[in-house]
Amino acid sequence: MTSTDSAAADKQPAKAPAKDPWDLPDVSGLVVGVLGGTGPQGKGLAYRLARAGQKVIIGSRAAERAQAAAGELGHGVEGADNAECARRSDVVIVAVPWEGHGKTLQALREELAGKLVVDCVNPLGFDKKGAYALKPEEGSAAEQAAALLPDSRVAAAFHHLSAVLLQDPEIAEIDTDVMVLGEERADVEIVQALAGRIPGMRGIFAGRLRNAHQVESLVANLISVNRRYKAHAGLRVTDV
Repeated sequence: MTSTDSAAADKQPAKAPAKDPWDLPDVSGLVVGVLGGTGPQGKGLAYRLARAGQKVIIGSRAAERAQAAAGELGHGVEGADNAECARRSDVVIVAVPWEGHGKTLQALREELAGKLVVDCVNPLGFDKKGAYALKPEEGSAAEQAAALLPDSRVAAAFHHLSAVLLQDPEIAEIDTDVMVLGEERADVEIVQALAGRIPGMRGIFAGRLRNAHQVESLVANLISVNRRYKAHAGLRVTDV
């Protein structure tokens, strides 16, 4: 190496330190919409986020039904029809039944454009042997959402939470981790930060949307755990 080469090497900028994975954004000012907010899972998530100080709007096909559910929840929660909920929210959680997942999102494509959409739907079937995972044509509910909402940013999270625990006002903390999947780190970190607003929860990055199927499917296993042990099981990721 010549002296000129050596001088050039010395002038190379130092490599920036790796970003701390727990350095998450402040999401306290975001408005969170919950589609399917009158169902058990959506209602529970809306309650926990609002109780933590988040501004929450729950959506339903019927505005009156959403408004009645919002009144029950308190903590400043508002109710609206699905379209208004989507329009007024910065982040929209999809907690609708799997059977209506595709039609609901297709109808809200315009209202959800430019939004961060967080899918927590678990495609499941049930028979005499219990719950079992379904495999959507797109690969997962989250991938179906991404295909139907090309102008939205889609992430997946909040799959493994007990609706019973979420809605119980006597429970101060929900002892669980939330696996978050998405294509953009900034979007994943927003969802992680939202999960972290709920006492006892952590949001953990768990891969890209192509890995959403096994995360959604794991709910079938948790249902089996809950039935056997009369529990409301969640997940904890060790060594993180």
